[in-house]
Amino acid sequence: MPILKSAIKRVKVSERNASRNLLYKTQIKTLIKKVSDLVSKKDSKAALDTANEAFAIIDRATFKNVIHMNNAARKKSKISKWLKSLEPQTKQKQTKG
Repeated sequence: MPILKSAIKRVKVSERNASRNLLYKTQIKTLIKKVSDLVSKKDSKAALDTANEAFAIIDRATFKNVIHMNNAARKKSKISKWLKSLEPQTKQKQTKG
């Protein structure tokens, strides 16, 4: 246990921050799982709405230094890739002829 007053305060502050960080991280994980499930069910409208919510939470967590910028970019890229797989494959390669 810390003895100095400042050290006691640091322990309290770090515990408070850890609980806040855990809240953000669990929200991110939950939303990513929801998007994954919706993509596997081919529900593009709900998946897009949930993805937008996930992007907002990820950006907020990055801004508050809960997760690193590269980690956020990786998560957002993964979600975007899933959403891209839902788009109809109407763009065919045009052949010259």
